Amino acid sequence: MQVAEQTHIDVVYPSSDGEPLAETYDHLYAMLVTLEVLRQYLEGQQATVLANQFLYYAQGFPRLRVAPDVMVIFGVDPGGRDSYKVWEEGEIPSVVFEMTSKGTQQEDQVYKFRLYAQLGVQEYWLFDPKGEWLPSPLMGYQLSQEDYIQIPELCSQVLGLQLAVEGKLIGFTEMSTGRRLPMPAELSQALAQERERAEQEAQRAEQEAQRAEQLRAQLQGLGIDPVA
Repeated sequence: MQVAEQTHIDVVYPSSDGEPLAETYDHLYAMLVTLEVLRQYLEGQQATVLANQFLYYAQGFPRLRVAPDVMVIFGVDPGGRDSYKVWEEGEIPSVVFEMTSKGTQQEDQVYKFRLYAQLGVQEYWLFDPKGEWLPSPLMGYQLSQEDYIQIPELCSQVLGLQLAVEGKLIGFTEMSTGRRLPMPAELSQALAQERERAEQEAQRAEQEAQRAEQLRAQLQGLGIDPVA
């Protein structure tokens, strides 16, 4: 009697679908800035921030996936992933941000609204950098039992941050300290200013050394030992 050999089929979970990263430059920039600001804010914590990567939530069913624009997951190792599989990591995202556009407004406000609530995502934030497709440019929702209720004061209790619209970006302020989290462009500018100050200090020190050397040479020319 022959025993039929069991065939093992590896389930493939793609990391890309070939679709554009974002609908417009404004949406892409808002997504990347939000990613970087939150990544720096959570640096050193057991957490990761991912952007526009597949979130797989059902093992064995690669079509059951969603790609949040930005998601924050606590209780996992920091760093990037090609995709995020809930059953491997053991944690679902705590906070999700979607940058709503003309092409995503229906999905963001209906399908993803329901899906994230079902998955247990604690906070869901919608941001429209162009201010065209939402009742307000920035809207936050907190999970209450199995549904979302709106966050009127735009305070993220999960992140400990106050959110606000800053032009075409989301601004973040620590609720405990009142410290505003700097944008990447502001950090770059501050770094450039610090580098310029350091160069100016180095130039001043070199000029002082040259003046001291000239004075020493003059004193020696007069027969005076400046060391004595």
